[in-house]
Amino acid sequence: MFKQILILSSIMFISCDVLEEKKQDDSPLLGLLLASQTRTSSTNTTPCPVITLPSDIPIATNFVSGSSTVNGFNDSSKATNGICGGGEFSGSLDVYAMNLTGTGASAVLSWGGKSVLNGSGIDFIVYENPFKLSDTSDRYAMDPMVVEVSLDNSVYCGFPLTYDSTSSTLNKISSWGGFAGLRPVIYNMGSKTFSLEELFTSTGNGFLKGGGDGFDLDQVTASGTCTTTVRDQIKTSGFKFIKLTSASAVTNPATGNPYTYPHAFDNGGDIDGVVARNVQ
Repeated sequence: MFKQILILSSIMFISCDVLEEKKQDDSPLLGLLLASQTRTSSTNTTPCPVITLPSDIPIATNFVSGSSTVNGFNDSSKATNGICGGGEFSGSLDVYAMNLTGTGASAVLSWGGKSVLNGSGIDFIVYENPFKLSDTSDRYAMDPMVVEVSLDNSVYCGFPLTYDSTSSTLNKISSWGGFAGLRPVIYNMGSKTFSLEELFTSTGNGFLKGGGDGFDLDQVTASGTCTTTVRDQIKTSGFKFIKLTSASAVTNPATGNPYTYPHAFDNGGDIDGVVARNVQ
């Protein structure tokens, strides 16, 4: 909830600042300016989540399992009702928040029986609600998540992870290689729309035009119960289920301890949604 509080605080600060400016300016033009802003906002902005999901964006629409107990943010529909990103400096509150540990720290989503296929480059994007701390900073408020995929919702295969536990850099994206929940979400189905091609367009350094964290099925690894046979099946035929788990609930094999978060949040990953590039 700490990150949600930061988001709410930012919104309140901006609102108060705008009100103060309006109080100090009694120019006759003020009313016209405000009216113009109001008309522009109502014309260009649609509430998010949208009533009908876009048919050309393959979003995971089925919440298969998850038992979060995070008060006020455990509505599972928020993980599948569309992407409502808040931009580079603000995170969405239309999210399903997972617990830090325990059974509520994971959630499984699907595409209603369809398979997410392996193509060229990034195959799916995970959207959380991280945000950049300032315009000049390389630090982010984030809730890192571990991503795994499965054909049968039984055997899951993950992706290579790199982790730098240096406390002074834990809120840098570079400290969490292979995790989700790192990059801000620009895409908003109500007010900032993109085509599917645009969503999967790189802007450099791991960032995408619509934000979020992209994953390539060619990078799926075999470990634990995920054998090389299962891994290769996923690479060849795709996957049907995706599991997202708060990093704090996952053991780092290098240390035997859970991955440490950049801040003392009292909840784990916040799921805004997952979009695939190709489904069948």
